[in-house]
Amino acid sequence: MLITPEFQKSIITSGLPEILGQNSVKEALKSALLTGRNVILVGPPGVGKTTLAKQVAQLLPARVVNDCIFRCDPEHPSCPDCLKRVEVNETIPTKTLVGDKAFVRVQGSPDLTAEDLLGDIDPLKALEFGPLSLEAFTPGKIFKANKGILFFDEVNRCSEKLQNALLQVLEEKRVTIGSYDVDFAADFLFIGTMNPDDTSTEKLSDVFLDRFDLVAMGYPETAAIEDQIVAMRKQKLDGVSISLLLQQQIISFIRQLRADKNLDKRPGVRASIGIVDRSSAVAILRGQKQVTAEDVESVLTSVLAHRMSLKPSIKYLEQPEKYALKQFQTFVREHSMDGGGL
Repeated sequence: MLITPEFQKSIITSGLPEILGQNSVKEALKSALLTGRNVILVGPPGVGKTTLAKQVAQLLPARVVNDCIFRCDPEHPSCPDCLKRVEVNETIPTKTLVGDKAFVRVQGSPDLTAEDLLGDIDPLKALEFGPLSLEAFTPGKIFKANKGILFFDEVNRCSEKLQNALLQVLEEKRVTIGSYDVDFAADFLFIGTMNPDDTSTEKLSDVFLDRFDLVAMGYPETAAIEDQIVAMRKQKLDGVSISLLLQQQIISFIRQLRADKNLDKRPGVRASIGIVDRSSAVAILRGQKQVTAEDVESVLTSVLAHRMSLKPSIKYLEQPEKYALKQFQTFVREHSMDGGGL
């Protein structure tokens, strides 16, 4: 079993420190992990869903598995390669899974197939060993996550057919492939993500969602937390600095936009980080040692316009680029921005 007392202890004692704030999210995720439940993190882009999933992988204790493409349990090997070695009393090499090696990422898309995840018959091997031989089967990416974390980014982009293909493994931690009468072990924690505001997605069926607990994850709770995140993630560029006041006011502007009732799509933390990074780079190119308000304004539409969209009542009257710039200029006037800050 993946949920061992050692793993449970790591979950209980970890504060998941790479994610600032979001205490209710952390508690919800940890309670789900303690009981081995599959989880989908629901929230807009850039709030730390992937970072949170990666940190869970760091909590997994080291696992020894067979060095095969199925990551078989050394005590109960099941793949053709390991079984052949057992028959001839040959030693099966092992490897240790820890940290990033226990984290397997799948990017959801309409093009992703069940064969991509579960595996398929290799035509050349089928000719050599027979179409229903285990040797002819080439395992998919899902088996690389055995004894670890399967992180499925944008799970609501996968087709209904793929959802159906995952039902067995989500419930039983085993996979039955086609006409084979052998089940392959696939014991992993499934952590998915989805953006509820993305309209270019597939509908997740009730029977699929019934295998999950959903954890809602939002933007940083306060400007102070977002300021800490930006300070951690921004690029360090030699020869230029941005005042604490100016950085805080950039964040205040982005948070004001998130509360704007005219927006359907709102900018996330990546927008805050992007504006700080790009304005710092512009200052260097202009031979300055300090970022100014003019530097911020020069990069605003490039960083921000595609990260926001206007509601139908507004978008036919104004473009996002002009709207963002106008809101920024209003913000500047209201906060008496000067060359060194706001």
